[in-house]
Amino acid sequence: MKRGAVELVNRLGLHARAAAKLVHLARTFSSQVRLVRSRAPGPDANGAAPQAQPHGATEETGLVADGKSIMSVLLLAAPLGSRLELTVEGEDEAEAFAAIVQLIGERFGEEE
Repeated sequence: MKRGAVELVNRLGLHARAAAKLVHLARTFSSQVRLVRSRAPGPDANGAAPQAQPHGATEETGLVADGKSIMSVLLLAAPLGSRLELTVEGEDEAEAFAAIVQLIGERFGEEE
């Protein structure tokens, strides 16, 4: 299993076109691909400002997406600067992980 954090650096974040590119790439590999986005914490019962979300969200503390499902990825609603935990598991996990990290790092092929 390969796991690591990635940050969305393209101006529009994980919008429809970027999500489609990610899903298309993920589907070229046999490994399972999972993305987790930390939930944005809301104010507490007293209206106090939210505290920072701990790094390394899990299924219990974040939004989980199947990287091979366009609807699942879009539901992350991840804007510019979002940190996602990428997990890839399977026989070609190293290649899949590297390719997805590269796609995200290259802004999904977008100029900004």
